[in-house]
Amino acid sequence: MTTNSQVTVLGLGEMGSALARTLVDRGYHTTVWNRTATRATPLAEAGATVAATALEAVAASPLVIICLLDSAAVETVLATIESSVSGKVLVDVTSGSPGQARANADWTRERAARYLDGGIMGDSPYVGTPNVKFSFSGDRGAFEAHESTLQELGDIAYHGEDAGLASVEFLAQVAVGYEFLIGMLHTLSLVDAEGVDVAEFAQRVAGSIGGYAPLVKAFGESIANAEYAPDLGSLDVQAALMDDLISHRDSLGIEAVRMREVKMLMDRRIADGHGGQGFSSLFELLRAGGPSSPTSESGNSRA
Repeated sequence: MTTNSQVTVLGLGEMGSALARTLVDRGYHTTVWNRTATRATPLAEAGATVAATALEAVAASPLVIICLLDSAAVETVLATIESSVSGKVLVDVTSGSPGQARANADWTRERAARYLDGGIMGDSPYVGTPNVKFSFSGDRGAFEAHESTLQELGDIAYHGEDAGLASVEFLAQVAVGYEFLIGMLHTLSLVDAEGVDVAEFAQRVAGSIGGYAPLVKAFGESIANAEYAPDLGSLDVQAALMDDLISHRDSLGIEAVRMREVKMLMDRRIADGHGGQGFSSLFELLRAGGPSSPTSESGNSRA
Protein backbone atom coordinates (compact mmCIF):
# COMPACT_ATOMS: atom_id res chain seq x y z
CA MET A 1 0.00 0.00 0.00
CA THR A 2 1.40 3.42 -0.97
CA THR A 3 1.04 6.51 1.16
CA ASN A 4 -1.28 7.94 -1.50
CA SER A 5 -3.79 5.19 -0.67
CA GLN A 6 -4.05 6.30 2.95
CA VAL A 7 -6.52 9.07 3.75
CA THR A 8 -8.03 10.46 6.93
CA VAL A 9 -11.41 12.19 7.07
CA LEU A 10 -12.21 14.38 10.07
CA GLY A 11 -15.93 15.07 10.43
CA LEU A 12 -18.70 12.66 9.56
CA GLY A 13 -21.70 14.81 8.91
CA GLU A 14 -23.68 14.18 5.76
CA MET A 15 -20.95 15.44 3.43
CA GLY A 16 -18.00 14.12 5.42
CA SER A 17 -19.55 10.67 5.55
CA ALA A 18 -20.10 10.76 1.78
CA LEU A 19 -16.44 11.69 1.23
CA ALA A 20 -15.23 8.90 3.48
CA ARG A 21 -17.62 6.34 2.00
CA THR A 22 -16.45 7.17 -1.52
CA LEU A 23 -12.81 6.73 -0.54
CA VAL A 24 -13.53 3.41 1.19
CA ASP A 25 -15.48 2.17 -1.83
CA ARG A 26 -12.61 3.17 -4.13
CA GLY A 27 -10.17 1.05 -2.15
CA TYR A 28 -8.44 3.69 -0.03
CA HIS A 29 -7.28 2.82 3.47
CA THR A 30 -9.53 5.38 5.14
CA THR A 31 -9.29 6.47 8.75
CA VAL A 32 -12.22 8.45 10.14
CA TRP A 33 -12.97 10.47 13.23
CA ASN A 34 -16.02 12.30 14.45
CA ARG A 35 -16.77 14.01 17.74
CA THR A 36 -19.94 11.92 18.02
CA ALA A 37 -18.41 8.47 17.66
CA THR A 38 -21.62 6.64 16.70
CA ARG A 39 -21.62 8.37 13.31
CA ALA A 40 -18.57 6.32 12.39
CA THR A 41 -20.35 2.97 12.81
CA PRO A 42 -21.64 2.62 9.21
CA LEU A 43 -18.21 3.48 7.86
CA ALA A 44 -16.52 1.01 10.18
CA GLU A 45 -18.87 -1.65 8.87
CA ALA A 46 -17.87 -0.64 5.32
CA GLY A 47 -14.19 -1.06 6.11
CA ALA A 48 -12.96 2.26 7.47
CA THR A 49 -10.68 2.47 10.49
CA VAL A 50 -12.21 4.51 13.30
CA ALA A 51 -9.81 6.62 15.37
CA ALA A 52 -10.58 7.42 18.98
CA THR A 53 -9.26 10.97 18.68
CA ALA A 54 -8.62 13.51 15.93
CA LEU A 55 -4.94 13.41 16.84
CA GLU A 56 -4.82 9.65 16.29
CA ALA A 57 -6.68 10.01 12.99
CA VAL A 58 -4.25 12.60 11.66
CA ALA A 59 -1.26 10.45 12.60
CA ALA A 60 -2.64 7.60 10.47
CA SER A 61 -2.43 9.23 7.02
CA PRO A 62 -0.36 11.67 4.98
CA LEU A 63 -3.55 13.24 3.57
CA VAL A 64 -6.14 14.63 5.97
CA ILE A 65 -9.51 15.88 4.71
CA ILE A 66 -11.37 18.15 7.14
CA CYS A 67 -15.13 18.47 6.66
CA LEU A 68 -16.78 20.06 9.68
CA LEU A 69 -19.79 22.25 10.42
CA ASP A 70 -18.07 25.63 10.30
CA SER A 71 -14.79 27.48 10.73
CA ALA A 72 -15.15 27.60 14.51
CA ALA A 73 -15.25 23.80 14.58
CA VAL A 74 -12.15 23.69 12.36
CA GLU A 75 -10.25 25.98 14.74
CA THR A 76 -11.19 23.75 17.67
CA VAL A 77 -10.01 20.61 15.91
CA LEU A 78 -6.79 22.19 14.64
CA ALA A 79 -5.84 23.00 18.22
CA THR A 80 -6.17 19.33 19.15
CA ILE A 81 -4.08 17.96 16.25
CA GLU A 82 -1.26 20.50 16.31
CA SER A 83 1.37 18.04 17.51
CA SER A 84 0.55 15.58 14.70
CA VAL A 85 0.36 17.74 11.55
CA SER A 86 4.05 18.03 10.68
CA GLY A 87 4.66 16.57 7.21
CA LYS A 88 0.93 16.15 6.50
CA VAL A 89 -1.28 17.66 3.83
CA LEU A 90 -4.44 19.19 5.29
CA VAL A 91 -7.37 19.69 2.92
CA ASP A 92 -10.16 21.73 4.51
CA VAL A 93 -13.43 21.56 2.58
CA THR A 94 -15.43 23.22 5.37
CA SER A 95 -17.25 26.34 4.20
CA GLY A 96 -15.44 29.49 5.31
CA SER A 97 -14.14 32.87 4.23
CA PRO A 98 -11.05 33.56 2.10
CA GLY A 99 -9.43 35.22 5.09
CA GLN A 100 -9.98 32.14 7.24
CA ALA A 101 -8.48 29.94 4.53
CA ARG A 102 -5.36 32.11 4.39
CA ALA A 103 -5.06 32.06 8.17
CA ASN A 104 -5.35 28.25 8.17
CA ALA A 105 -2.67 28.06 5.49
CA ASP A 106 -0.33 30.18 7.63
CA TRP A 107 -1.07 28.06 10.69
CA THR A 108 -0.34 24.87 8.75
CA ARG A 109 2.85 26.19 7.16
CA GLU A 110 4.20 27.30 10.55
CA ARG A 111 3.86 23.69 11.69
CA ALA A 112 5.78 22.20 8.75
CA ALA A 113 2.66 20.95 6.99
CA ARG A 114 0.97 21.86 3.71
CA TYR A 115 -2.54 23.22 3.23
CA LEU A 116 -5.26 23.13 0.59
CA ASP A 117 -8.58 24.90 0.97
CA GLY A 118 -11.60 23.54 -0.81
CA GLY A 119 -15.20 24.33 -1.65
CA ILE A 120 -17.89 21.81 -2.55
CA MET A 121 -20.69 22.55 -5.00
CA GLY A 122 -23.20 19.71 -5.02
CA ASP A 123 -25.16 17.33 -2.83
CA SER A 124 -23.70 14.51 -0.78
CA PRO A 125 -25.44 11.63 -2.66
CA TYR A 126 -23.50 12.62 -5.78
CA VAL A 127 -20.02 12.66 -4.24
CA GLY A 128 -17.73 10.59 -6.42
CA THR A 129 -19.44 11.72 -9.63
CA PRO A 130 -18.93 14.73 -11.95
CA ASN A 131 -22.14 16.20 -10.51
CA VAL A 132 -20.18 17.44 -7.49
CA LYS A 133 -17.61 20.14 -8.20
CA PHE A 134 -14.67 20.87 -5.94
CA SER A 135 -12.62 24.06 -6.05
CA PHE A 136 -9.14 23.88 -4.48
CA SER A 137 -6.41 26.41 -3.78
CA GLY A 138 -3.23 26.56 -1.76
CA ASP A 139 0.00 24.59 -1.88
CA ARG A 140 0.48 23.57 -5.52
CA GLY A 141 2.84 20.71 -4.69
CA ALA A 142 0.30 19.26 -2.26
CA PHE A 143 -2.44 19.47 -4.87
CA GLU A 144 -0.35 17.78 -7.53
CA ALA A 145 0.78 15.04 -5.14
CA HIS A 146 -2.79 14.13 -4.20
CA GLU A 147 -4.69 15.16 -7.32
CA SER A 148 -5.58 11.58 -8.25
CA THR A 149 -7.11 11.00 -4.82
CA LEU A 150 -9.08 14.24 -4.90
CA GLN A 151 -10.38 13.32 -8.36
CA GLU A 152 -12.12 10.32 -6.81
CA LEU A 153 -14.45 12.75 -5.05
CA GLY A 154 -15.82 14.59 -8.07
CA ASP A 155 -14.99 17.19 -10.71
CA ILE A 156 -12.03 19.16 -9.34
CA ALA A 157 -10.37 22.45 -10.28
CA TYR A 158 -7.28 24.16 -8.88
CA HIS A 159 -7.45 27.97 -8.63
CA GLY A 160 -3.95 28.92 -7.52
CA GLU A 161 -1.51 29.09 -4.64
CA ASP A 162 -3.42 31.78 -2.74
CA ALA A 163 -5.32 29.59 -0.27
CA GLY A 164 -8.28 31.97 -0.27
CA LEU A 165 -9.13 31.57 -3.95
CA ALA A 166 -11.16 28.37 -3.56
CA SER A 167 -13.35 30.12 -1.01
CA VAL A 168 -13.74 33.12 -3.32
CA GLU A 169 -14.89 30.75 -6.06
CA PHE A 170 -17.26 28.82 -3.80
CA LEU A 171 -18.87 31.84 -2.10
CA ALA A 172 -19.25 33.69 -5.40
CA GLN A 173 -20.83 30.69 -7.14
CA VAL A 174 -23.26 30.23 -4.25
CA ALA A 175 -24.02 33.95 -4.17
CA VAL A 176 -24.98 33.95 -7.84
CA GLY A 177 -27.53 31.26 -7.09
CA TYR A 178 -29.04 33.04 -4.10
CA GLU A 179 -29.12 36.42 -5.87
CA PHE A 180 -30.98 34.86 -8.78
CA LEU A 181 -33.33 32.77 -6.67
CA ILE A 182 -34.45 35.53 -4.30
CA GLY A 183 -35.08 37.74 -7.32
CA MET A 184 -37.04 34.91 -8.89
CA LEU A 185 -39.19 34.50 -5.77
CA HIS A 186 -40.00 38.23 -5.72
CA THR A 187 -40.92 38.05 -9.39
CA LEU A 188 -43.12 35.02 -8.82
CA SER A 189 -44.83 37.00 -6.09
CA LEU A 190 -45.50 39.74 -8.62
CA VAL A 191 -46.88 37.28 -11.16
CA ASP A 192 -49.05 35.63 -8.51
CA ALA A 193 -50.43 39.01 -7.42
CA GLU A 194 -51.55 39.60 -11.00
CA GLY A 195 -53.42 36.29 -11.03
CA VAL A 196 -51.08 34.55 -13.46
CA ASP A 197 -50.42 30.82 -13.00
CA VAL A 198 -47.06 30.76 -11.18
CA ALA A 199 -46.16 27.20 -12.20
CA GLU A 200 -46.76 27.89 -15.87
CA PHE A 201 -44.81 31.14 -15.73
CA ALA A 202 -41.87 29.39 -14.00
CA GLN A 203 -41.90 26.76 -16.75
CA ARG A 204 -41.62 29.48 -19.38
CA VAL A 205 -38.71 31.09 -17.52
CA ALA A 206 -36.97 27.72 -17.28
CA GLY A 207 -37.23 27.43 -21.04
CA SER A 208 -35.64 30.81 -21.70
CA ILE A 209 -33.04 31.07 -18.95
CA GLY A 210 -30.38 29.29 -20.99
CA GLY A 211 -30.19 32.39 -23.15
CA TYR A 212 -28.40 34.20 -20.33
CA ALA A 213 -25.28 32.02 -20.55
CA PRO A 214 -23.75 33.90 -23.51
CA LEU A 215 -24.61 37.18 -21.81
CA VAL A 216 -22.81 36.16 -18.61
CA LYS A 217 -19.68 35.33 -20.63
CA ALA A 218 -19.95 38.62 -22.49
CA PHE A 219 -20.22 40.53 -19.19
CA GLY A 220 -17.03 38.94 -17.95
CA GLU A 221 -15.18 39.89 -21.12
CA SER A 222 -16.55 43.45 -21.07
CA ILE A 223 -15.46 43.98 -17.48
CA ALA A 224 -12.04 42.43 -18.04
CA ASN A 225 -11.43 44.72 -21.03
CA ALA A 226 -13.30 47.77 -19.66
CA GLU A 227 -15.16 47.93 -22.97
CA TYR A 228 -18.90 48.15 -22.46
CA ALA A 229 -21.01 47.55 -25.54
CA PRO A 230 -24.78 48.17 -25.34
CA ASP A 231 -25.41 44.54 -24.33
CA LEU A 232 -29.08 44.83 -23.35
CA GLY A 233 -29.44 48.05 -25.25
CA SER A 234 -28.06 51.42 -24.20
CA LEU A 235 -28.55 52.61 -20.65
CA ASP A 236 -30.46 55.60 -22.01
CA VAL A 237 -33.14 53.20 -23.26
CA GLN A 238 -33.00 50.75 -20.37
CA ALA A 239 -33.43 53.46 -17.72
CA ALA A 240 -36.84 54.39 -19.09
CA LEU A 241 -37.99 50.77 -18.69
CA MET A 242 -36.96 50.78 -15.05
CA ASP A 243 -39.64 53.31 -14.17
CA ASP A 244 -42.29 50.88 -15.47
CA LEU A 245 -40.81 47.97 -13.53
CA ILE A 246 -40.72 49.97 -10.30
CA SER A 247 -44.22 51.43 -10.64
CA HIS A 248 -45.67 48.00 -11.47
CA ARG A 249 -44.24 46.53 -8.28
CA ASP A 250 -45.23 49.53 -6.19
CA SER A 251 -48.83 49.29 -7.43
CA LEU A 252 -49.07 45.74 -6.05
CA GLY A 253 -47.05 46.28 -2.89
CA ILE A 254 -44.25 44.02 -4.14
CA GLU A 255 -40.65 44.61 -3.01
CA ALA A 256 -38.80 46.84 -5.49
CA VAL A 257 -35.48 47.47 -3.73
CA ARG A 258 -33.42 45.77 -6.44
CA MET A 259 -35.18 47.61 -9.25
CA ARG A 260 -34.58 50.93 -7.48
CA GLU A 261 -30.90 50.07 -7.09
CA VAL A 262 -30.61 49.32 -10.79
CA LYS A 263 -32.37 52.58 -11.66
CA MET A 264 -30.11 54.57 -9.35
CA LEU A 265 -26.98 53.03 -10.88
CA MET A 266 -28.23 53.61 -14.41
CA ASP A 267 -29.00 57.26 -13.65
CA ARG A 268 -25.55 57.78 -12.17
CA ARG A 269 -23.86 56.15 -15.14
CA ILE A 270 -25.89 58.21 -17.60
CA ALA A 271 -25.15 61.42 -15.69
CA ASP A 272 -21.45 60.59 -15.94
CA GLY A 273 -21.75 60.51 -19.74
CA HIS A 274 -22.03 56.76 -20.36
CA GLY A 275 -25.63 56.46 -21.48
CA GLY A 276 -24.62 54.73 -24.70
CA GLN A 277 -23.04 51.81 -22.83
CA GLY A 278 -24.76 48.62 -21.69
CA PHE A 279 -25.86 47.09 -18.42
CA SER A 280 -22.43 45.56 -17.77
CA SER A 281 -20.98 49.06 -17.39
CA LEU A 282 -22.76 49.39 -14.03
CA PHE A 283 -19.88 47.29 -12.72
CA GLU A 284 -17.77 50.45 -12.71
CA LEU A 285 -20.02 51.85 -9.98
CA LEU A 286 -20.04 48.60 -8.00
CA ARG A 287 -16.28 48.06 -8.11
CA ALA A 288 -14.70 48.75 -4.71
CA GLY A 289 -13.39 52.30 -4.78
CA GLY A 290 -15.04 52.91 -8.14
CA PRO A 291 -16.32 56.24 -9.46
CA SER A 292 -19.16 57.99 -7.69
CA SER A 293 -21.60 60.62 -8.69
CA PRO A 294 -23.52 63.15 -6.60
CA THR A 295 -26.74 62.43 -8.47
CA SER A 296 -29.71 61.59 -6.32
CA GLU A 297 -31.36 58.20 -6.05
CA SER A 298 -34.63 59.59 -7.34
CA GLY A 299 -33.45 59.62 -10.93
CA ASN A 300 -34.11 63.38 -11.34
CA SER A 301 -30.62 63.90 -12.73
CA ARG A 302 -31.53 62.55 -16.16
CA ALA A 303 -32.17 65.07 -18.87
